[in-house]
Amino acid sequence: MTSPTRSDGSSSSAAAAAPKPAERSRRDLLLAMAGVAATVVLVAFDSTIVTTILPRVAEALGGMALYSWVGTGYLLATAASILIFGRLGDMFGRKPLMLISLAIVAAGSVACGLAQSMPQLIMFRTLQGIGGGMMIATAFAAPADLFPDARERVRWMALVSAAFAMASGIGPLMGGAITQEFGWRAAFFVAPIAALASFFLIWRYFPKFHPTIDGARKIDWVGGLLLIVAVAAPLGALQIGFARGGAGSPMLAIALAIAAVAAVALLLPYERRVSAPIFPLRVLRGWEPRLLNLAAFAIGAVMFILIFYSPLILQRELGYSPSAAGLLMTPLVAAISLGSIINGQLFPRQSEPQRLMVFGGLLLATGCVMVLFIHAGTPAWWILLSFTVNGTALGFLLPNMTLFMQMLSERRDIGIASALVQTTRAIGSAVGTAATGIAITYTSVLEGVRLGLIAAACLSVFAAVVAHRVKMKNVVSVKKHA
Repeated sequence: MTSPTRSDGSSSSAAAAAPKPAERSRRDLLLAMAGVAATVVLVAFDSTIVTTILPRVAEALGGMALYSWVGTGYLLATAASILIFGRLGDMFGRKPLMLISLAIVAAGSVACGLAQSMPQLIMFRTLQGIGGGMMIATAFAAPADLFPDARERVRWMALVSAAFAMASGIGPLMGGAITQEFGWRAAFFVAPIAALASFFLIWRYFPKFHPTIDGARKIDWVGGLLLIVAVAAPLGALQIGFARGGAGSPMLAIALAIAAVAAVALLLPYERRVSAPIFPLRVLRGWEPRLLNLAAFAIGAVMFILIFYSPLILQRELGYSPSAAGLLMTPLVAAISLGSIINGQLFPRQSEPQRLMVFGGLLLATGCVMVLFIHAGTPAWWILLSFTVNGTALGFLLPNMTLFMQMLSERRDIGIASALVQTTRAIGSAVGTAATGIAITYTSVLEGVRLGLIAAACLSVFAAVVAHRVKMKNVVSVKKHA
């Protein structure tokens, strides 16, 4: 069996120190990964179902003025908590956090379904956001606990990516159908039902590992607070400063931006001094992790430019209804599964697996250009093909970004490294959507979206160039796994 390492040939500590999968039966491993995949499905449902039904909810609760804050509260809570819980998973194990996150999301969803006002809904969705951040931080790092060898792990991570993509495609349809038949409150009870299956599989089959952390397992509260401000404040500035309909507050956005800069300035020297930092700076030691996070930032921006603004071209330029536009864009999400599966099959055969990310970046640039050329009279097959190309490209990028960060990190930092790349991608998503929104404001809807797509194509090429410099190799490991 082989194990991936850095290009210098040094053995990956992530592979060497992890528990051996041979200690558990293949059936238990399969069921444990089924629990992880079910958890990821719940994350997708929790986001996409609510997005679909939110206009109906806001109308029923008489709170259209607070509409955007439901999403903003969830986004900020999720983004701010991913890194924190990624590190806590390294320190105390991921199984307890996954179980707690399932309980938080389920309870929050029930509370949302019973909400009597928009302020209550915002509060409960923010609570769910904390659970969602905990889920993302643990679920995407969990495969490293079960499969130390990245060549085997990548195939299972393809399952996780496929589950997330499929659930993201099904969620809006499910939310709309349930709301139409049973009312919007019933749609909030999908998550608790799904959480029951996930909870059982994780509780019964996912092993409880005891991480080995240097020194005492002390929680770095000061570092955690600074980290939350450093991540949440710039996202809040983007959300508030560029809110639609003139609801933004430039002064508040500037204050949040200043707070973010101050938090980063205090966080870096502080984390160097403490013995058990919440954000160990060694995860960014060397050029490869830094370049990989730059690529994640770029890919996050591209993905959300496509998701949020492509429907405007389909509806404004081609005259499709919202439902028809949604169906035409389905391959953008569904094809992520296809790309992930192909990536999982090709990865073990690559001597330099970063080539798969290079291919994904160039393919994504091609897909962005294809969407850019959509205009009045474009046939449906071209639209479907364009989004299929983009979705397939994302399947080569999303799993590998997480996997490569795990490969480049020490075993004790798997969780925080995985969480870092997820957070960087989330920040890129916010910046990409905000920048395109600014372009629309100062030009027109179609011109702004086209400028966003041009930027997306350039960012995709940039991600490919950066990925080419992240030198990874699959070499024979001294320590073999059964």
